[in-house]
Amino acid sequence: MTNSPAPAQRGRSKLFSSMSIRNRIALYYTGATALLIAIVFAAIIFTVDSVVYRHLDEELLKEAVETLDEAHIRKDRFEGFSGADKYDDDVFDDDDFSERRHRDIDSEFIQITDAGGRVVRKSSSLFDNSLDVERGKAGTVFRNSTIGSSAVRQVQLPLTGRDGSINGYLAVAVPVRGALLVLRDMTTIVVVSFPFITLVLFALTRLIAGRSIRPIDEVIATAETITQSNLDQRIPLPANRDELYRMSVTVNALLDRLQQAFQREKQFTADASHELKTPLAIVKGTLEVLVRKPRTVEHYESRVNACLAELNRMARLIDQLLLLARDDSSSMKPAIVEIDVAAPLEAALSRIEPFARQKGIALALADAPPCRVKADPSLLEIMFGNLLSNAIKYSPEGSSVEIRIERKEAAVVCAIEDHGIGIPAEQLPAIFDRFYRVDESRSSGTGGSGLGLAIVKKLADLQSIAISVRSEAGKGTTFELTFPS
Repeated sequence: MTNSPAPAQRGRSKLFSSMSIRNRIALYYTGATALLIAIVFAAIIFTVDSVVYRHLDEELLKEAVETLDEAHIRKDRFEGFSGADKYDDDVFDDDDFSERRHRDIDSEFIQITDAGGRVVRKSSSLFDNSLDVERGKAGTVFRNSTIGSSAVRQVQLPLTGRDGSINGYLAVAVPVRGALLVLRDMTTIVVVSFPFITLVLFALTRLIAGRSIRPIDEVIATAETITQSNLDQRIPLPANRDELYRMSVTVNALLDRLQQAFQREKQFTADASHELKTPLAIVKGTLEVLVRKPRTVEHYESRVNACLAELNRMARLIDQLLLLARDDSSSMKPAIVEIDVAAPLEAALSRIEPFARQKGIALALADAPPCRVKADPSLLEIMFGNLLSNAIKYSPEGSSVEIRIERKEAAVVCAIEDHGIGIPAEQLPAIFDRFYRVDESRSSGTGGSGLGLAIVKKLADLQSIAISVRSEAGKGTTFELTFPS
């Protein structure tokens, strides 16, 4: 059983997910900086507090030593100071201790008690009050205390006799109202200024983040305006060659590919609809003419045969389109095996030969030693059939088509050469595009659809077969298939 997130957690997740990237950057940066500022402020307060109390403790200790010197206490031992003196049991023999010591000092409180905590002497500034004493403490003790409603800082020193026993305690205290006010004011300033600093920091960070991610807003705005009617629009590149620049270049490259794909698809759809519409129109027109009035049997036969020819042409076109569609969907997986390249070539020749005889074109296969290659036999037969059919269509009657199989270094090369009208050099790069025809010479009157060479190129790529073409206008064209070693 899985534990679902709490409603509060789901609410926070939904809130963060709905935030803009500008606000998230500002929030994360402000949170981290605010935490750092809080740590610094706390360290400052702690340091100032420690310095203030250390200064008070030093002053208290100094006053305690001076008090012992001025009180005319008979000296024997005082524990806690280097070079300190010692006292015997009769330590309190100064009658005017408080009056002489504190004639003009009313801000300090001095008190001497015996070992039991009973007050023996105290300064007049204490009036009816007394300082708390921690009995049994043999060392110097600093502590915070109160006199009435006033807070004081107090030091307590033990007074010991010759035998080391504690005979009493000297306590000296000073008010800490001023120090507490300083600490309180500083704390108030920190507490009040911290939210203000955080808000200002968030606003500045959001502004900086907004300026930094402005190219992203431009990418979004440009992408939202791009439709099929303005695919040539591109995202402006930032001045700095940073990650946002790379992102803009990448998106522009993606738009280039989308535009090319859309244009190819648009051209493909237009050409396919035209190619399919033509035979349908011919068949429809022929049949409409036939049903208008009775005809002779010979006329019916000729017209029906013409319709069948157009339907066969349309069927071949549909088969080629489906073949390309299967290839485009990446569902076609060639069955690569080791075969003799002559086997699929001879199969293609047997199918194409009747068509060549009708035009009086000779198919000449040169003798060659057995050459084994790795390829898909059925796909290879389709490739040879299309190349041979293409060579026959655009060769004059009485010419020949020559087929050669030879080894070149570690590769096997199969060449199909015709002596037809050839292809202009400037149009060679486009002959493998779908529905492409060279002007005039590749007209639909030859029965071609403009898909044969596109299919050959796709099937060659599937089998890692290199295909090249050499042609010269008026002299002929040679296609070469180079099989990997």
